[in-house]
Parts: sequence; C-alpha cells; structure tokens
Amino acid sequence: MIFSYLKKITNTPKGYRIATTIFFFVSGFGYSSWASRIPDIKKQLHLSEAEFGAVLFAFPIGLILTMPFTGQLLNKYSSRFIMLLGAVLFNFVLALPGFAAFVWQLVCILLVFGASRNIFNMSINTQALEVQKLYPKSIMTNFHAVWSLAGFTGAGLGYIMVTQHIDPSYHLLGTSVVMMAVTAFFYPMSILTQPIQEKKKLFSLPDKDLIKFALICFVAMACENTMYDWSGIYFQNILHASPKLTTAAFVFFMTAVTLGRLFGDYGVMKFGIKQILFYSAIAISLGFLICFVLPFVIPTIVGYVLIGVGVSCVVPLVFSMAGKSAKKNNGNTITSISTIGYLGFLVVPPMVGFISELLSMKWAFLIMAFLGAIMIYLVTKIKEEED
Repeated sequence: MIFSYLKKITNTPKGYRIATTIFFFVSGFGYSSWASRIPDIKKQLHLSEAEFGAVLFAFPIGLILTMPFTGQLLNKYSSRFIMLLGAVLFNFVLALPGFAAFVWQLVCILLVFGASRNIFNMSINTQALEVQKLYPKSIMTNFHAVWSLAGFTGAGLGYIMVTQHIDPSYHLLGTSVVMMAVTAFFYPMSILTQPIQEKKKLFSLPDKDLIKFALICFVAMACENTMYDWSGIYFQNILHASPKLTTAAFVFFMTAVTLGRLFGDYGVMKFGIKQILFYSAIAISLGFLICFVLPFVIPTIVGYVLIGVGVSCVVPLVFSMAGKSAKKNNGNTITSISTIGYLGFLVVPPMVGFISELLSMKWAFLIMAFLGAIMIYLVTKIKEEED
C-alpha cells in the first residue's frame, strides 16, 4: 500500500517534498543520536571535561573548512547528487565514534563528521529551496521542524539505549545502517536540479544585497548555540536550580523551537516573511532581557521560550528570501550566507564564557539581548520586494 503510493507520487511536487522531509529527518536523527552518546564516549576514552571539549572542537573545524568546497560542489553538480554524497558520508561516519580506541582516532572521525554534516545540510537546504518553488505557500520552516522532531526522536532513542546499557558502538552502528537504508530508498524520489556552473572563487562572501541576510543569520545562530551551550549553566550558576529544573528549562526551549518551526509557515502566509523575522528578533531580544532583569525560575523559563520561538524560523526564512531570485545559484547563496552565520554559531558562545568569567553570565545574556536588537534593525532594512 505504502510502496504503491510512493511510486505514484514519484516525480511530483508531493513526492519531492516527502523525500526532502525524509532527508531532513535523517540529518536530525543522526546528529542527535551521536549527541546522546557523547558522555559515554567521553567516559570510554577516560577524558576530562577540558580534554573532551578540545576534542569536540574538531567537529566545527571540519564543518567550517569544507564550507567553501561545498559551495563549489553545489555550483558544479546537482544538489541531488551532493545530497546523496553527504548523506552516505554522514551515515557512514556516524557509525565510527563508538569504535574509537584512541583520542586521535576520535579527532579524525569528528573532522570528517563535521565535513559530512556541512555537505549534507547545505545540499538538503538547497533541495528544499527547489521544492519550495513548486508550492505557492511557504513550506520551508516545516522542513526544519522535522529536523527538530527528529532530534527529539534520536535523543529519546539514545536515552533508551543508555538506560538499557547498550554500547555506543552498537547503537550508532545500528542507526547508521538504518539511516543508510532510508537514504537509498528515498533518494530516487528527490528532485533533480541542474547546476548553474557560475565561475566562483573558492571562498566568497555574500553579495552586497545579501549581506544583511548573512548578518541576521549570524545573530540567530549565535543566540541559538548560546542557548545550547549555556542555558543549563545559567540555570545552575545564576538561579542555583536543581538538575531537574535545569533539564526542564532546556526542554521548554527546545519545544518552543520545534513549535515555532511547525507553525512558522502559517505565520509567513498570514504576516509575510519580513514581519515574522521582525517578531522573531523582538522575541530573541526580549527573552534574553527578561533573563537579565528577572533572574528567577519562572521568568527565565518564559525568556527561554521567547528565545526558542525567536530563533526557530530565522535561518530557513532567510534562506527562502535569499533563494527567491532565479538568477542566483541556490547552493552558492546558501553557502555564502551560512559561512557568516556559522561564525556566529562558533565564535559567540565561547565569548559568552569569557564574559561570564570576567563579569557574570547575566551580563553576557544582556549582550545577547543587544545582538537581538541589532537583528531588529537589520530586519527593518529589508526592502518590501525582498519579502
């Protein structure tokens, strides 16, 4: 029944949308599966927090180093082929961390893992933009909502594996095999795109008319990763909350991100992309400001929810706006914007740590509120025709 239905919708907009959705799920599920076993792999290699933190830095290094090459690949080949390449590499490397017996092995694995995630994510977002062109209504944030839902699912499975004392090597290997099978099954349904073959430098910043979008991504990614890295520590150090409350607060944040992405396309259809970006920037700034002014459990959770809603739709909507011009290569556009955005993702959270050490994490969160205010200004500079 299912197989006949999928065969029927192959090479249709619905089929392309389902295939792209599946690949977003594969990305989110695989990444959260790895993240759920990080404590076990750290213990397995007998590393301290500082030592393991240094090892984990290999992942973003691999991601950043391959960013320019990904743009070249998407310029030269179909995003469909690059997506397959990224998915196969991503799923293959996913199986390896549990088998690392030495630190240098895990560092090499994470370098390739970061590179594969960059190739995979850039290509699925390029595919998503091509599918979006086939629909009169906005569907971009739904793809990213599926990524978040997959993250919850992968983390849930990871929790079961941990409680059942399943070794990380078996868990990640099994996930790799299943995700590889899913990739092989749904790849034929994905949309075939033609590369534009633009002459591009290996490394290129966004065009002048796209720089504001890149800076908006910078702020959103910086704020989102700050929450991933420091929201729990803020609860522990500033609010002196229990571990249960700390975990609950992060769950509220992640739930807000997921719900924001699920309903983001509805908001776009009702208010337009520019208005949603404007409201998102206000929510980010206000959320961090509440955390600073009212450092108590309930107000801080409210702040976390506002931040979660605020960061949820920014990146997919910026990609959607930037990819509207048919004259531009979607792969190059996404890559150039993401290059700036990922700098915020990587650089700002460590700065939060330095500021917290010098002053207090409350003041670091106030600076994040200021970044949100800058985003409000940047959104006001978007011309109406770009929406």
